[in-house]
Amino acid sequence: MVRGRISRLSVRDVRFPTSLGGHGSDAMHTDPDYSAAYVVIETDAEDGIKGCGITFTLGKGTEVDWSREGRGAPGDSGCPKCGVGLVGQAGGKACLEVTCGHGVSNWMLRRKKLGKLKGNELQTCAELADPRMLVSCIDFRYITDVLTEEDALEILQKGQVAKKEREKQMLAQGYPAYTTSCAWLGYSDDTLKQLCAQALKDGWTRFKVKVGADLQDDVRRCQIIRDMIGPEKTLMMDANQRWDVPEAVEWMSKLAKFKPLWIEEPTSPDDILGHAAISKALVPLGIGIATGEQCHNRVIFKQLLQAKALQFLQIDSCRLGSVNENLSVLLMAKKFEIPVCPHAGGVGLCELVQHLIIFDYISVSASLKNRMCEYVDHLHEHFKYPVMIQRASYMPPKDPGYSTEMKEESVKKHQYPDGEVWKKLLAAQEN
Repeated sequence: MVRGRISRLSVRDVRFPTSLGGHGSDAMHTDPDYSAAYVVIETDAEDGIKGCGITFTLGKGTEVDWSREGRGAPGDSGCPKCGVGLVGQAGGKACLEVTCGHGVSNWMLRRKKLGKLKGNELQTCAELADPRMLVSCIDFRYITDVLTEEDALEILQKGQVAKKEREKQMLAQGYPAYTTSCAWLGYSDDTLKQLCAQALKDGWTRFKVKVGADLQDDVRRCQIIRDMIGPEKTLMMDANQRWDVPEAVEWMSKLAKFKPLWIEEPTSPDDILGHAAISKALVPLGIGIATGEQCHNRVIFKQLLQAKALQFLQIDSCRLGSVNENLSVLLMAKKFEIPVCPHAGGVGLCELVQHLIIFDYISVSASLKNRMCEYVDHLHEHFKYPVMIQRASYMPPKDPGYSTEMKEESVKKHQYPDGEVWKKLLAAQEN
């Protein structure tokens, strides 16, 4: 329990001009600026402990925009689905950034306090909570047809068996990762080749390439990356919701020769039956469906699992309103024996999701088969406790907290529109 009352809550709009280098570019978002609604909860506790939370967006996603019924035009990097507008409607709150960030902040407060009490040990949720406490955090409404409290408790109790051995394994080897940093859609061929060569040198064996804007360009770029990594290394593809259902099947049939493990977000993230149809068509080609980063509640995930609409489930560390909702999804994925391969990158998503995925292995799935966590090599330098990657794996964090605290200097410089970085950029645009 965290002692002390909340004395202050602040929300700041922090944006990074990633569009200048084409970082984060894909078929739907051609020039995104990775951004965050950054929430800080301060308390009146004597030790001055505070909690920090993040909701990742794409620049204009931190603004309220109800235009065009919440539909972004193709290539609109404001991405209403990534911001307060459409997601706020789904959550039934005026500003989901605050509620998501607030939830993360509360978990960070708990973990900081417990971390101080326990000392410098493995700081995962598996160390900080017993099965009954975790079950008490989950809202089982609308999912009891696939997961009951009794089911969840049984899974978590079974997860106690050999838990210490899995903790030791994580400390020694880390959690396997894949990289998305080599093949953003806006990168030139030379940049793609250079980054891919460096990643291979650094030991990466799993790569993801963005597709979906132009078929012939996709064929050419996929050929480049497959030639570089060879036939044995793992290749994934990500269309970022670009296609209709028939288009997705036709497009991926043409890209099947590059042997992708999965196609990610082939169509609207809300189209459960569409994903199921695509899955039925592509699984015989050896291509799985990965989706979930845009799913905003446990009920959508339940239906994706029930409909056999995915082979790889992608939670997002803050899309679901922090830890509690993610717990229910991890447990449902275990019930259906579907591997969890989280979405990460963005602003702080790698920092947050490392806790969830290591917890999933240690206390829920107890398996690394077909499991890997996304890694994007951007913006970690702005965090007080950045992720640690060794041998293409996430190494478990040992610092107390939930790894969400940003450096105050970075926040001040990148606060929109009055931070130093944005004052210069906006002034240059006016001239």
